[in-house]
Amino acid sequence: MDAQLVDLWIDRSSPVPLYHQLAQQLTAAITDGRLQPGDPFENELALCHRMQLSRPTVRRAIQEMVDKGLLVRRRGVGTRVANRKVHRTFELSSLFDDLKRAGRAPHTTVLDFEIVEEPRAAAALDLAENSALLSILRLRLVDDKPLALLRNWLPPAYFDLTREELQRTGLYDALRTRGAKPVVARQSIAARMPTANERRHLALRGVQPVLTMTRMAFDVAGKAVEFGDHSYRAEDYTLDMVVDER
Repeated sequence: MDAQLVDLWIDRSSPVPLYHQLAQQLTAAITDGRLQPGDPFENELALCHRMQLSRPTVRRAIQEMVDKGLLVRRRGVGTRVANRKVHRTFELSSLFDDLKRAGRAPHTTVLDFEIVEEPRAAAALDLAENSALLSILRLRLVDDKPLALLRNWLPPAYFDLTREELQRTGLYDALRTRGAKPVVARQSIAARMPTANERRHLALRGVQPVLTMTRMAFDVAGKAVEFGDHSYRAEDYTLDMVVDER
């Protein structure tokens, strides 16, 4: 649907700024599905004329939506509705759980599932470098589109995990059923260009980057539970955090 087909109204007697009224209504149209990812967006001049608003007012409304990741502007293409981003809060949870809470439809394909020796992961798990670890590589899709490539290593206590279980549910959910409860983690977040493997599995083109997260998770006793090395489609993934000075 084109944005010009969305019903809009402006209450000029309201104390709410005109640009914010416009942005709120257009945001609601994206949220409830009247405007879908990839839909063309009405140009500024047409929207000005239709709503009898000044160009700076309309431009500010559109910029507010661009800043929130709801619209994208591309040279030669114009303004379009952006892909739906996954907004993940900065807390100790699994991507699968976050997606379910957000009402999305996560799906997992297990690409690799084997016992290996991996010195870097063993060190992160406080184990001898020649320790046997369960190595898992999963492709996480949301609404049938690739979102993340998740590599995790687990200590021997969780060798009873199965490929089928991980295709049904999230890793942390599977760990909780075994009495493990990750309560604290050390995480590193960065961005880089994708590897060939990431480019293929995440359907990346051109110079699209990946957002990476490396995590070591520990239970209440301080025992290492898992070590993860994940990569996400940067344009579809956002990590939200609150900084609270106490």
